[in-house]
Amino acid sequence: MNYSLYSSLLFIWIGFGIATFFLLLKVTAPFGRYASTHWGPVIDNRIAWFVMEATVLVTFWYFVFPLAKNLSFPALIISFLFTLHYINRAFIFPFRIRTKKKKMPVVIMFSAILFNIVNGSALGYFLTHFSSYTNEWLNDWRFILGAILFFSGMIINWRADNTLIHLRKKIETGYQIPYGELFGLISCPNHFGEIAEWFGFALLSWCLPAAAFFIWTSANLLPRSLAHHRWYKQHFPDYPSNRKAVIPFFM
Repeated sequence: MNYSLYSSLLFIWIGFGIATFFLLLKVTAPFGRYASTHWGPVIDNRIAWFVMEATVLVTFWYFVFPLAKNLSFPALIISFLFTLHYINRAFIFPFRIRTKKKKMPVVIMFSAILFNIVNGSALGYFLTHFSSYTNEWLNDWRFILGAILFFSGMIINWRADNTLIHLRKKIETGYQIPYGELFGLISCPNHFGEIAEWFGFALLSWCLPAAAFFIWTSANLLPRSLAHHRWYKQHFPDYPSNRKAVIPFFM
């Protein structure tokens, strides 16, 4: 596949991501607190998270592993950062969440699998066929600033997830108002952190598949954050009125 065809396909994929954003503003994906049996067969929540997030690692390394010895050092770092995020999402996060007996529609799991196959393939293919990073890239302001944003977003995401997980005792499945750190400003710092993380990744890698990944991440998480924010205000009369949904002081 030449780069012209590759980039054209990715722009089409980005177009689907933008369309998904507007769809999700109207239809909230039925998992988590919005879980519904009206969307067909369901599967255990933890199993679904593991399967759909592990998919991207398999897909990505399917392209990268056979040609890894040919990759430049910056490309290997980019591969490591991408893998680091998904090791947490696939092998750690699903087994920490306290969602006893919660289910996820199988259709949601498979839509996430499709998303991860496309994004993992697009990035893996780019790194092994089109990337031309040299060691000087590590000194570029885009790589440095992007790395700062990536790790800052990752830490924000992990800490917010940790707060949410520990709101529940092991036998609880209900919801409470979270407090502390960025929860004082926004309802969904876990989503804010992940958006910042992938913006940083797009900046440090400066490539079309990473930009597409960031757009799709935002298209999924911005509407979901708005839905969470509305849900909190509907279910908790004393919910802090100064909080925004996902971006401090703005949204």
